[in-house]
Amino acid sequence: MSVSQQLAEPQAAVATSVPQPAAARLAIAVFFLVSGFGYATWASRIPTLQQQLGLNEAELGGVLLALPMGLMLTLPVTGYLLQRFSSRQIMLTGAVLYNVALALLGFTAHTWQLVVVLFCFGSSRNLLNISMNAQSVGVQALYSRSIIAAFHGVWSVAGFAAAAVGALLIGLNIAPGYHFVAVGLVLTGLAFAFYPRSLELPPTPAAAGDKPARPRFALPDKHLLKFGLICFACMACEGTMYDWSGVYFDKAVHAPPRWVAAGFATYMVAMTTGRFIGDWLANRYGIKPLLRVSGLLMSVGLLLAVLWPQPLPAALGFALVGLGVSCVVPMVFSLVGRSTTLSSGAAIAGVSTVGYIGFLIVPPVVGFIASAANLRWSLALMAVLGVVVVLLVSRLPAEE
Repeated sequence: MSVSQQLAEPQAAVATSVPQPAAARLAIAVFFLVSGFGYATWASRIPTLQQQLGLNEAELGGVLLALPMGLMLTLPVTGYLLQRFSSRQIMLTGAVLYNVALALLGFTAHTWQLVVVLFCFGSSRNLLNISMNAQSVGVQALYSRSIIAAFHGVWSVAGFAAAAVGALLIGLNIAPGYHFVAVGLVLTGLAFAFYPRSLELPPTPAAAGDKPARPRFALPDKHLLKFGLICFACMACEGTMYDWSGVYFDKAVHAPPRWVAAGFATYMVAMTTGRFIGDWLANRYGIKPLLRVSGLLMSVGLLLAVLWPQPLPAALGFALVGLGVSCVVPMVFSLVGRSTTLSSGAAIAGVSTVGYIGFLIVPPVVGFIASAANLRWSLALMAVLGVVVVLLVSRLPAEE
């Protein structure tokens, strides 16, 4: 089955007001930019806030848990709201709250305040991300070729840009409060400017046989659970790269100080590149072959880094991992958007729940395994995740 046939009839395609495809595509790309730039803006100033509040590493680790907790605990709420309101309304609301929370982060004077605002930041980020992914599925429906992976590429590029701005402002000794307020105002302005071009998707698109989708949040049913597990494996691998790539280069590769960040840098560059070429690959070869190759790249890359723990081979291995994980989530979302049991927004929220569990739980498990054995064994076991992706994709029905 060609990718145009796979993506031609997602649920989210039913809209009451459809702008020009190019305009809608640009609008949703801007919201991905808002999400990526805002998140990396916060991340770029974490060391500054840690110093201001006098937090040690253990205390900072506990504080940072507030963000994923806010994200996870509001996933059911987001799924429910997407059954009641158009995803474009949730997306704009999420963008505004996200930038308000970002601005407040720079003015937290006590640890408890940072925890509370971080929880709100995670919650609003969830509102924004799930709804903009639902919108991206709707935009995909306006095209006969795959275009959805590029949205996630925009998120990555925005993150690079925000990190560069953050480094510049740190060098200029600009306080986080002023930095965050300025970024929040600009991003909010962009959200309002491009909101009218987004898709006015109905909250409960008609399912097969004109039966309405269930008006509530639900975990993935048996049909969608396979997609959730694919996201689990991919996002677990992503979380491992975020948390352990630098440590691996330091402790296992024994890289010189200037090389410690090389693993993560090559991973991020490869992941961003993969997201911009992923649509071309999906159009040419199909989504299922692309997902199978993605799983293989994840496993091969991790095993290369484990079996040859030298700077260049390990960096190449992490680059392969970046290419492997780059397109899995957007391609899975494009397929999930065609659910006949849930609206696209609720289906994406349910699948995301399973995926985020992997993102949050697996990286700490890597640490436990490393403590019991060593970090190389941990990454070798993580290579199994790529095999899991290949096996699950092979079990997807042909019509997917």
